[in-house]
Amino acid sequence: MQANSIGFLESVDQNFRHAMTFLDLPEGLTERIIQCNSTYTVRFGVRLRGRMYSFTGWRSVHSEHCEPVKGGIRYAPNADAEEVEALAALMTLKCSLVDVPFGGSKGALKIDPREWTPQELERITRRFTQELNKRGLIGPGLNVPAPDVGTGEREMAWMMDEFRRANPTDVVNARACVTGKPLSKGGIAGRSEATGRGVQFAIQSFLRDHRTKGLNGRRDLKGASVIVQGFGNVGYHAAKFLSEEDGARVTIVAERDGYIANPEGLAIEKLKQHQIRTGSILGFEGARSFAGDMTGVEQSCDVLIPAAMENAIHAENAERIKAHLVVEAANGPVTFEADQILRSRGVTILPDLYVNAGGVVVSYFEWVKNLTHIPFGLMERRRRERRNQTIAAALERMTGKEFPADIRDEFLEGGAEIDLVRSGLEDVMRSTWTRIADLLETQPELGDYRTAAYVASIRQIADAYEAIGI
Repeated sequence: MQANSIGFLESVDQNFRHAMTFLDLPEGLTERIIQCNSTYTVRFGVRLRGRMYSFTGWRSVHSEHCEPVKGGIRYAPNADAEEVEALAALMTLKCSLVDVPFGGSKGALKIDPREWTPQELERITRRFTQELNKRGLIGPGLNVPAPDVGTGEREMAWMMDEFRRANPTDVVNARACVTGKPLSKGGIAGRSEATGRGVQFAIQSFLRDHRTKGLNGRRDLKGASVIVQGFGNVGYHAAKFLSEEDGARVTIVAERDGYIANPEGLAIEKLKQHQIRTGSILGFEGARSFAGDMTGVEQSCDVLIPAAMENAIHAENAERIKAHLVVEAANGPVTFEADQILRSRGVTILPDLYVNAGGVVVSYFEWVKNLTHIPFGLMERRRRERRNQTIAAALERMTGKEFPADIRDEFLEGGAEIDLVRSGLEDVMRSTWTRIADLLETQPELGDYRTAAYVASIRQIADAYEAIGI
């Protein structure tokens, strides 16, 4: 965060209050919705490397209008309670906007995971889980963590296993205590790609809607130049799908140690293998490297996707952003001040609480899978295959021609779990976009997609509070 920029929590609060001016809520309900219900600080020690190390973590519950509450846990050396509360507030809005039955929560552990071995991280994670469990901050019907910055499938598997050990009488639904797990531990196909896939569906929904101006009138991404800031899980998958499936040119990828550029487009999969092998995107053979240069996001492009940390675009650099469309794949990457600057310059912004909702949508699918104990597609796949075979045979009989061999297998396939997950996610992202765009069309005074998304989300939360008598 820049020294002269407002804080992340304050930026979220300003977006909240701006949206509230378009809503007529009962007295006192505004503050009830804005305020975080509770934030717990846990401090614990772990004996490592022959001595005792102390760690500090947080779990914030923003709203319990709908339970359980849901939100990721990040491992970061600069994490703090304010950041966690802001992220929890965004989770409440996000879940409401895409209509999944969760309240908002978030957690963090102040740690740099690069400084610890996997064995040490496991011991730390298990101790953190014990502290959360003692306070009722993890459980299938209470609070369901998921991966975030610095965490992944591995950490979720450790947390789930530790929860099961601590709650031996809850073995039936214990797997649903976290989402984002490996497939072997009750995860769901497509969870690791979910947020990046959701970014793709969000951009497609925007371009498909003829009420928008698209990309200077264009309705697809073929040949469009894209800059991606952050090449972690979300940035990588978004860049991969947009380049390989939609024909976009990812011309720049920016990271904490600089950026790389190729105006013809970067080979995303090769770049990822280079990053895994060397620990950095710099030095990639298929691009020019700019070590230590943080101006990658300021270069000219059609689409800018900030997919790293919050406050990446702020009052000090917003005037230098040259993108036509900013797609917020990270949480809070554009500050309240920067949002106003960009919109005054005619830049379209697709807001974070919509764009990066793919993760929580597929987490919901995983949670449901764990509670029902039935994999998606199990009861329907073979019936669909037989139906499709009947249709293919009928077409061959009617036309006297064989079904085209190049599409036969895909047509006859009954749909694996990954296909059903992607289909469900696309449906949610499309319908949510329609909800946002319809509201902005009905109330043009809202002015932008972020405000429309906030208003739609807050209105639904307010209705929930009033329905339960609060």
